[in-house]
Amino acid sequence: MIEIPTKRAIVNACLEHVESRILEINKAIDDAHYSLVEETKSSAGDKYETSREMIQQDLNRYQSQLNHANMDKNVLLQIETESNHEEVLLGSIITTDSVTYFLSISIGAITVSGVSVFVISPASPIGQVLRRKKINDTFDFNKKKNTILQIR
Repeated sequence: MIEIPTKRAIVNACLEHVESRILEINKAIDDAHYSLVEETKSSAGDKYETSREMIQQDLNRYQSQLNHANMDKNVLLQIETESNHEEVLLGSIITTDSVTYFLSISIGAITVSGVSVFVISPASPIGQVLRRKKINDTFDFNKKKNTILQIR
């Protein structure tokens, strides 16, 4: 059986991913603010207003992405890395006969200590299927039968 990474290692990898996303979004916000200032200096008229509006829409979108990334970070920071679970809950590592899942936020597949882990949200379709399942429970997902071998 493959050695599954610790919960702390998975949470840390997820935090690195989210913090990298936050840095990228902050850079995009800074770039958009700079563009807004430059646009203010350079133009007047309808084209000017259209450009400013497009930049403002970008800023609003980046702010929404930043808020979402910060919420993801808060979810990760609240996960107790030393606890194990009897059933699938937020913060559970779920090992099936084919895949390892980490129920927390929506990232997708990441590699931690050489092992592929699917980081999924409780609101995702697979997160909904796994909710409250226990060891040895079976479930169907994507027309495939899976068995839960371990929950941590």
